[in-house]
Order: sequence, then structure tokens, then C-alpha cells
Amino acid sequence: MPTVSVGRDRLFDAIGRTYEDEEFEDLCFRFGIELDDITTEKAIVRKEKHLEVEDSSEGEEIIYKIEVPANRYDLLCLEGIAQALRIFEEREEIPTYKLASIKHESILEMHVKPETSRIRPFVVCAVLRGVTFDEARYNSFIDLQDRLHQNICRRRTLVAIGTHDLDTLEGPFTYEALPPSEINFVPLKQEKTFRADELMEFYKSDLKLKKFLHIIENSPVYPVIYDRNRTVLSLPPIINGAHSAITLRTKNVFIECTATDLTKAKIVLNTMVAMFSRYCERKFEVEPVDVLYPDGRTFSYPDLSDYDMEVPLSYINDAIGLSLEADKVVRLLERMQLHATKSVSADKKGNICVSIPPTRSDVLHPCDVMEDVAIAFGYNEIPKRKPLSVKPLPLNELSDLIRSEIAMTGFTEVLTWILCSYKENFSMLNCKDDKSTAVIVGNPRSSDFEVVRTSLLPGMLKTVGHNKDHPKPIKIYEVGDVTFLDKLKDVGAINRRQLAALYCGANSGFELIHSLVDRIMEVVGTPFIPGGDNTGYYIKRSDEPQFLPGRQASIIYKGKRIGNFGIVHPEVLNNFDIPDPCSFVELNVDSLL
Repeated sequence: MPTVSVGRDRLFDAIGRTYEDEEFEDLCFRFGIELDDITTEKAIVRKEKHLEVEDSSEGEEIIYKIEVPANRYDLLCLEGIAQALRIFEEREEIPTYKLASIKHESILEMHVKPETSRIRPFVVCAVLRGVTFDEARYNSFIDLQDRLHQNICRRRTLVAIGTHDLDTLEGPFTYEALPPSEINFVPLKQEKTFRADELMEFYKSDLKLKKFLHIIENSPVYPVIYDRNRTVLSLPPIINGAHSAITLRTKNVFIECTATDLTKAKIVLNTMVAMFSRYCERKFEVEPVDVLYPDGRTFSYPDLSDYDMEVPLSYINDAIGLSLEADKVVRLLERMQLHATKSVSADKKGNICVSIPPTRSDVLHPCDVMEDVAIAFGYNEIPKRKPLSVKPLPLNELSDLIRSEIAMTGFTEVLTWILCSYKENFSMLNCKDDKSTAVIVGNPRSSDFEVVRTSLLPGMLKTVGHNKDHPKPIKIYEVGDVTFLDKLKDVGAINRRQLAALYCGANSGFELIHSLVDRIMEVVGTPFIPGGDNTGYYIKRSDEPQFLPGRQASIIYKGKRIGNFGIVHPEVLNNFDIPDPCSFVELNVDSLL
């Protein structure tokens, strides 16, 4: 999780009171963040340079390193932490963010050129008027941009933030994509003019900026933002122009975020303006900017409207294990920066109507509201109780029964990764991706974890491949979940419990896998019947690409196909570096209930 370093004295001044270290650590725990370390600026520098730790001298500023949840972007700066703790301690009301009321003809415009769709198609903008910066506020403003870039912006690949002194510019602005040879400007902290392609070479030796060059370096066009006078504001996501650099004297700040992900761009913009609009002449007021796309669409940003959600009071109480009145829940949610009111639904049940402000983009589901109630109530205050029933779910009972029966036939249970690579889930199984089945991980840390598995087969074949020197035969099984896309579900996907077993030896063992299927169906009380009868199960010929043609079958249970078994195709075995023949069965456990 991200760690935010803030000066202790300035933080206490922003909160409005001082704390002992232990007292502040307890406050952080109760709010759901963690005081990770107490240090000083010099100690941090010494640690980074691997120098011996010295006793901190008097007069050094005490630094609190606070660990915050990764999805709480509003807590990535001192202003956000202080505001959240003040509201949590009921020392301040929840702020109301609003857009400035200005005439339509006075609204600044950003015109988007069609060529931008080739590289970074989205841009959102806003203006903070009458800002008062001092050195600490200015540094916090810059630090928040860096932390957002590292976090939700995914190192500028999804979103890049540009901040400018509006008084040095003249609207309307244009967002364009041009060949690098046509872009010339003086970049931030430089004095001479660079062509964009020259700038790429120049920054290859820059320790901070070279890590971002790959985002646009090989593109035939680079994104660039101009004002009315063709002054370059920025070359996103690399560098801003020196002409519009903000300083301590800046009063009006123009913020632009270019992006490949519009939703994240709006979250980033909302976070920036919400945290620093408190320093505006008109507190918590933001001036909108119109973004005009080439197809005629016009959007006004930022969108500071609240998002409304209705959560049953019974859901909150049941999930936490409490019996709270609606008024109490409303007060607890107010402490977590969520406006709430109580209501009664048509079926006479109590509900909590929650208005989620633009700073709380992490609240997506009723469970997030429930979690905030639990935090505000205090996890240590929740009474301990024994569950009313310790009876397992029917699905888990059946899964345990099947595990036991298969283990008694001589198979060994394995547990494999739920995530696998895209190739393992498709091409290595001779399968094609129809784009409507598998859940693809958007930003995988490794090529080994790109897809949520849709079959237990890849994991089991990898297990055999890594243990091919093990004495034969190898008989393994797994009972686990796979995931499929499902538009009817609120999360867009559904889990299914699967059973899989694999035999690997000198011969295929097809008859052993077939007999295992018969044993499983016998255990669940399902008779073998002739084809076409829906009272039991039968098998019929199938044509799945991962199995050998003519040596495979589908399992039909009450008229529905619930699985397949057969001899694994030699090409598939070769893909997983397995020299011996294998037979495999996989069937859906949910269908047997």
C-alpha cells in the first residue's frame, strides 16, 4: 500500500490539535490507516544513501510515514489525510464541492483534434482560481501529482497530469497529436528550445523521466497541448513546458489530464481539485472547462456531483454483526465523509441512502458502505459472538465429499494458481479466445498471471510438467473455482466450482478416468441412463480441441453438458513439456446440487 510522508507539526496544525505519538497511532488505527514509521528528513536521506544511522539532532522536522489504502486517492496528500481525520473526529463538517457559476461565453475550452485517438484519446481539465500557495502547499501539490502518477495513473501510462499558471496562457486550448519533428518548445527546467524527438534523446539520461519515454517514443505522433498563441503547455506524458510553470506566486492554476482511460482521468482530476480547492479564494469552488471533441460532442469537467447509493440497513447490521439503529449508521457514515439519510423502502424495510462525494471514488458497492460503518464504529468495539450455525454451504459439503471419494481411489489433491498466462488458457490447449469467456487482467504484474482460469487443465498440466521425473503413474485431482464473464452479474463475472482429475503414466489410463466419472456420479446418487433420458447421466461423443479426436466424451447430466473427459491431445502435452500420455476429466460441481 502507498506510504505518504508528512511533517508531523504541519499535520497537527492542519488537524487542529496535537497528539502524542501513541495517541496518533491509535487514531490512525481506528480510521483504517497505519502510522508506519516516525523519522526525520535527514534520517530518510541517510537511509537512502546507506549511511550509518545517527541520533537525530534537535530542531529536525519530525516526519510521519503513514500507510494508506491503495484505492483511497484522497489520502495521498497531507490535505486529504488532515481533512479525513478532522471529519472522523467530528471536528469539521463534510465539505461541499461546487462548480463556479460563470457565463457560458467565459468558460475556457479545450478542443480535441481527431489525431489524438491514435495515441491518448481523452483529456479532462479544470481551473482553480485565487489559489494561495506557500512553500509547504506548493510541495504538497507537486507530491500529490507524483503519487497519483505512481498509483492510479500506472506510471503515467493511463493518465498524465499537467498543471500550469493560467495567467501565462490564453485560451482556448487545443489538444493535438503531431509528428515529433513538428513540435518545438522549451521544456520545464530548461532554457533552450528542443524538438520533440530531440527531447526523447535528451531525457534518456534523466533518471526520473527516462522511465516514461517508452509510452510514446515509438509512436508516429506525439500528444501536445497548445494555447491560442501556439504556446506549448505540455508534451504528455513526458514533460510540461517552461512557459506555464507554476510558482509560489501562481494564483490561477489550469489542470489538464490526458489519458487512455477516461474514468481514471476523471478520478485523478477530481482528486486534484478537491484536495487543493480549499486554498482557493472561494473555498471548495472549481471552475469548469469545456472539452470539445471532433465529432461534435462537448463535455464539461470536472464532474463534482455526488453518486447516490441505497443500502439496506439489515445488510449492514448482518454483515458486521450488530443491531444499529438507522440514525446511528447515518452518524457513523458522516464521520467517513459520506452523506447519508435514512429511508423506508416499499416493502417497509429500512434503507440508508448514501451520497458519495467525488473524493470517495473507492466506494463502488454496498459492501464498501458497510466497511465504512464498521471502521467508524470501531473493529475493536464489535462484540464477539459465536455464529448461529457452523454448517457448511451445500456446495462446500459436496466438494468435500467428492474430495474424500477421489482421494480413496488413490489420487493426490493439488492446488494450482487461479491466474494463469493467456497462452496457457488458450493456445497451449489448442483453444481460441472468443472474447466473451475469459476475464483478462488489465495490468498484470507478470505474463504468468494474465487471465483468470476458465479451466483447471492448465494448472494440472503444469504440475505434471514440473514433476515429469516423478515415479509413474501420476494421479492428481483438484476441486477449485474457475471464472467466466457474465453480463448479468453486478461484477461482470461468475465463479463456478469445478472438479478435475488427471492420470499420467505409461499408457493413457482412459479407462481409469472413465471409471472415476462413474464413481463420482454414483456417490452423488445419479444413475447411468440411456441417451435422451433426463433423470440421470450419460455420455456422448464430443469434439474438444484439447482432447484426442475419437477418444473423448461429454458428460450429460439431466439433459445438460456438465463436463468432458478424454485422452489429452499430444500437441497439448508437448506444449507443457509432458512426454507421457495423459487422460483428464473436468466437470462442474455446481450442476450436481
